[in-house]
Amino acid sequence: MKPKSDEKPLIVLEESSDTASNPTNNVNIPNRGALTSAEDDDDDEQLLSVSIDKNLDNNFYKTNPTKEKLNNLSIEETHQNNAASVGSSRNSENAEPIVSTDNLPGTSQAPAQTVASTLSASLPQQQQNPTFRIRSRTAAINEHLASQSENFESLDYDVCENVLFQKEQERISSTRFSLRKDILRWIIFIQIGIITALIACAIDIVIEELSSLKYEFLKHSVDINVPHQDNPVGDLAIPYLYWLGLSMLPVALGAAMVTYIEPITAGSGIPQVKSYLNGVKVPRIVRIKTLAVKSIGVITSVVGGLAGGKEGPMIHAGAVVAAGISQGKSTTFVKDFRIFKAFRDDHEKRDFVLGGAAAGVAAAFGSPIGGMLFSLEEAASFWNQNLIWRTLVASIISSFTLNIVLSAYHGLGDFTFTGLFNLGKFEQPLTFEYYELPIFMIFGITGGLLGALWNMLNTKINKFRSRFIKFKFGKVMEAVLVALIGVSLACTMIYFINDCRPLGNDPTDYPTQLFCEDNEYNAVAALWFQTPEATVRSLFHDPPGSHKILSLTLFTLIYFLLSCFTFGLNVSLGVFIPTALVGAAWGRLVAMVAYYVFPTAAFLNPGKYALIGAAANLGGVLRMTISLTVILMETTGIETSFFFPLIITLISAKWVGDYFNEGIYDIQVKVNHVPMLPWEPLPHYMGLKASNIMSSPVVCIKLRDKSKYIYDILNRYKHNGFPVVDDVEGNDRSKGRVCGIILRSQLIVILLKSLYEEKKRFWINETSIQTFRDVYPRYPSIDNVRMHDDKVNYTVNLDIFMNPSPVCSREHDSVQKIFNKFRALGLRHLIVVDKENRVSGIITRKDFLYK
Repeated sequence: MKPKSDEKPLIVLEESSDTASNPTNNVNIPNRGALTSAEDDDDDEQLLSVSIDKNLDNNFYKTNPTKEKLNNLSIEETHQNNAASVGSSRNSENAEPIVSTDNLPGTSQAPAQTVASTLSASLPQQQQNPTFRIRSRTAAINEHLASQSENFESLDYDVCENVLFQKEQERISSTRFSLRKDILRWIIFIQIGIITALIACAIDIVIEELSSLKYEFLKHSVDINVPHQDNPVGDLAIPYLYWLGLSMLPVALGAAMVTYIEPITAGSGIPQVKSYLNGVKVPRIVRIKTLAVKSIGVITSVVGGLAGGKEGPMIHAGAVVAAGISQGKSTTFVKDFRIFKAFRDDHEKRDFVLGGAAAGVAAAFGSPIGGMLFSLEEAASFWNQNLIWRTLVASIISSFTLNIVLSAYHGLGDFTFTGLFNLGKFEQPLTFEYYELPIFMIFGITGGLLGALWNMLNTKINKFRSRFIKFKFGKVMEAVLVALIGVSLACTMIYFINDCRPLGNDPTDYPTQLFCEDNEYNAVAALWFQTPEATVRSLFHDPPGSHKILSLTLFTLIYFLLSCFTFGLNVSLGVFIPTALVGAAWGRLVAMVAYYVFPTAAFLNPGKYALIGAAANLGGVLRMTISLTVILMETTGIETSFFFPLIITLISAKWVGDYFNEGIYDIQVKVNHVPMLPWEPLPHYMGLKASNIMSSPVVCIKLRDKSKYIYDILNRYKHNGFPVVDDVEGNDRSKGRVCGIILRSQLIVILLKSLYEEKKRFWINETSIQTFRDVYPRYPSIDNVRMHDDKVNYTVNLDIFMNPSPVCSREHDSVQKIFNKFRALGLRHLIVVDKENRVSGIITRKDFLYK
């Protein structure tokens, strides 16, 4: 197929194995836009590219009229082993057409022969004959996207039911081990709830104490430096400089820790947790070091006054706690406690991480039901009924533990301190009239529009960052600069807006007089001289008339932009608090303007509309509905009758926002090129078959193969899964009959522990499924294996190690059907077979995203 006129074709020189049958170099023209050989997230389809010198054959370019179209050459090593693989695939029904280079005007065989001779020294004999393939620029772009996500591997959610696993299941069925395992599982979920809550309490207490010292000092500094008749030498530049120092230093410390020690801790961590639960192994996401840096980073960022909150990172912290406790060992401290060994696999670990995320939500918001619903609505990609009870128990334990600790810390006689996001209770029940429902819908539409605008601006800013701010020191300085800008804007607003209110009419902790009269305080200073969470609480509960319209208007605009620039910095911060703060500000502002126009409208309660505005803005940015409604209800203690206005507002915000873009967490996943599978296949995959997206030919291993061959392919390829075949014709493993699949990690353990057939009597009685679990999750690399000369001819029998029942599909199966298998079972690899159960290709996660 000819490329479009506005596309410059790319010529790809691919190794062929049909030297004997087709000595002529051929041009292979695939379907336009298709990947020639896609890479999967585990590098399962990684290509080895070798650049070709442009001076390879100058005569070729001089005599070739398509010179401009042939200026991009690369050599790609395909997924093949032998001479017959490509030849047999070309004879299949879906084979791509082969066109001889002789059919191209002005071409000759000289350059191709030169390339072949150049490669002959490094490539096997059966892989020395290259073929040309023309592909479109679209394919090159897709390959570029795929290569950007090669740092992400897939998790093995599909249980490897090999002989060793089946023996363990037989042992479990004959003992009480199954009941013991269920009891241990419940104990782990309870421990997750307790430890997550204790970490949340520690973070909250430190933030509250440091923030109290900071804002008390700033209030005192402003009071003694205000110029007036009794103090003519007062200089407000002094508290401004103090404020800069108390903001920039903590932010610099937190940004430096995130940038130089653990970059994965940047942001809230929710997109990374979502990706992990989807089946993507994000590097270093659940390390103890990650938890430590995250906790300290959140403290420094909030104390520094950045437009962010501590609630979002608690979800990441809960996930780390769950992943660590459930394994019964620490790979960071190289300490194995010899407990919970039965849970050392990705499938079990995933369920615990989901419970940890729910416990984190419960600790952050004091919302156990909201935590469980958040895990179901926003985080989980795989769910079963048993998880509902376990995550709910973890959430309840987390919320209850935090309630006890913080209530005791604050000296409360009853358990009333429900969570970190403590917005206080409304003194009077919130009521609504039915004619207000259209107003709530308008609020939701407005929140959806503002949320879509916020997501768009934040995405553009983060793309700019990733492109131009690449040095680590620059990332730290950027965070410090944003802190400086925030303080400067706040001071400017406080200085120039004289918004004075009587003392004692609102819950402000640090009333600052500034230029106001005695027994008055500056309401603008009250908005800035406290944590963002306390400001949200003030906007909810301040009595009518506590703010000027001008004050709230400027505050809303400034904080909208500040939060947009802040989320994406190399600091540990969440987006929930600033989003709720902006929504509460413009919601209260709208109520104030409406009351100014209609002074007799008794239903215009500013606190109620601040809550509706916060819900609308949160729905527009996060695109959550049910869980967010429950979280807001449990956090504020409003009546269940107010559920309807909240859900109307959130649904309106989500529908309007979804028309323009996705939620901020999904956008971050895409911007970072994480190969996360959606709920449905992408539209352009509809109507395709397995043969259209599979990668072929495939590197396979015989059921009984030489250790030298296994060692060589593990060094040469980075794939993480290899079909196991028998009934091999000659040495053509890539067309053998499928009898199982073996993982890279299993092969490395087999080589490291010398589990060879010739020495079976020495290891067979001591080898079990626990042999592989002991090295989980950080499996050794092939670089740790040293193949001695006396072992190169040993045989590896994969009969007891491989998964004998891999999920397979036929070449003519639809992509929709294959995607459903992949998504429902949490697969890492899916083998495509022909009618004789011989390998035709393999499908991995990236094949559903980048082809």
